[in-house]
Amino acid sequence: MNLPVWVNGRLMPSEQAAVSVFDHGLLVGDGVFETVKCVGGAPFALTRHLDRLRSSARSLNMPEPDVEAITAGVRACLAEAPAWPLGRIRITYTSGPGPLGSDRGDGGGTAVVIVAEQPSFPATADVTVVPWPRNERGALAGVKSVSYGENAMALFYAKARGGGEAIFGNLAGSLCEGTGSNVFVVHGGRLVTPTLASGCLAGVTRALTLEWCGGSEEDVPLSALYEADEAFLTSTTRDIQPIRMVDQTVLPAAPGPVTAKAMRIFAERSAADLDP
Repeated sequence: MNLPVWVNGRLMPSEQAAVSVFDHGLLVGDGVFETVKCVGGAPFALTRHLDRLRSSARSLNMPEPDVEAITAGVRACLAEAPAWPLGRIRITYTSGPGPLGSDRGDGGGTAVVIVAEQPSFPATADVTVVPWPRNERGALAGVKSVSYGENAMALFYAKARGGGEAIFGNLAGSLCEGTGSNVFVVHGGRLVTPTLASGCLAGVTRALTLEWCGGSEEDVPLSALYEADEAFLTSTTRDIQPIRMVDQTVLPAAPGPVTAKAMRIFAERSAADLDP
């Protein structure tokens, strides 16, 4: 299907869409992005995602993205695309064309919006803990950067071992995040997710889950995931997905009562407000 793509203010068919081969998003991974869920052709939590896009760009000392233009690009793409029951909007913003090195050019950034249908995730997730820790003190900690090679490698590692998502610890030995998800664990009825100081991304669905369903932010050891009474992943396109198994450890319940309640509340609240 030839879907619409928006590039720096121009809407065009995907077969005609192009960016410069000198774009630093391609050359050195100098850019940020957001993935936004759309339901029946309408974006969910777009304002929060664009706020995080701005925050990520500032963290990398990139020029401020024109979020009004990007919003118009999202609307234009969705107007031309089918009203899928579940869709995925990819917003990418890079520092634009530059030299063949790490120095940036001065020609302005590149903004791209792409839309596509999103398959539903399985009812539960099996996850694999990977041997490479997140650096919670690194320059890209907490930034939704296009430098996703580490995540691609981790997800390949997990899937080769039967997992559907890879889970990172950090240098301190604490639980951190998945390649495209945040992690919540339940111990004795208490719902906990790692703090942002762990190096995890400040996920939009993570924040909404804390606001709507309660829970606390605490640094917990990686072993807490194996020992959890129940656990779940959160992300834009999966909402809340119970974890069934961690490596070869099957958790007691998937979903357990805390997870099931969170899933129900999130479904109700997100259906009632598409831009919370």
